[in-house]
Amino acid sequence: MPQATPAAVPGGSQQPAQPPFGTANATGPTPNRGYEAAGLQRLGLVVKALEELIPMFGAASEPGKACLDALNKLVKFVPAGSVTPASERANIENMAMKNTQQNQQMQALRQQQMQKAQGAQQGAQAA
Repeated sequence: MPQATPAAVPGGSQQPAQPPFGTANATGPTPNRGYEAAGLQRLGLVVKALEELIPMFGAASEPGKACLDALNKLVKFVPAGSVTPASERANIENMAMKNTQQNQQMQALRQQQMQKAQGAQQGAQAA
């Protein structure tokens, strides 16, 4: 398949080939700044957790070295002071809410499985 070559323009300059009108998007994708800020806030919590893990493992151990390596890579994305007590509390509340929802879903699944098992037992006894 031949590659597109720049179109020659009078005067000797070259202009890059453009797709035909109507085939390109009018606007490009735009990042969601709210998600980005929330992600950076959570990344700050991860960095804080890694900092707490290093003394537990010891910096010379394999897990400690891995934590230090990850910390060195991640800390440049998280400005100092970005993790506040309010953000930590909000994250804990969010995790607790998700945990409650998941527990409710698991209980509903268990009840369904128990009902199916009881139905299968009753069907086997009737036969």
